[in-house]
Amino acid sequence: MFSITVRDHVMVAHSFRGEVFGPAQRLHGATFVVDATFRRADLDADGIVVDIGLATQQLGAVLADLNYRNLDEVLPGVNTTTEFLAKLVADRLADAVHAGALGEGARGLAGITVSLHESHVAWASYERDL
Repeated sequence: MFSITVRDHVMVAHSFRGEVFGPAQRLHGATFVVDATFRRADLDADGIVVDIGLATQQLGAVLADLNYRNLDEVLPGVNTTTEFLAKLVADRLADAVHAGALGEGARGLAGITVSLHESHVAWASYERDL
């Protein structure tokens, strides 16, 4: 399986509901480094997994909807955990692939994995098939 990964970051504010979250129940900020990995079994006709420029552009577009936003307002009633956000980004990137935003060659992708790094010691990922 071949893969390429592109990286960006997003800065958000949010809070959580539930005792398990302790002090994170209060409004706080988070900066996530976001990696999006695109996978396929065979390279396309151009010898690539996906156009890195388009992949980078689409990751940026997905994150732009969240960047510098209070996620409590963007996604009311949702605990916007790192795990939840990884799935949200992966699903929106999958929608972009299906819409042709990453080029026709991207239609041969097998899957996407999105990892959100909370810090250098903790991160969460979501992997999905296409």
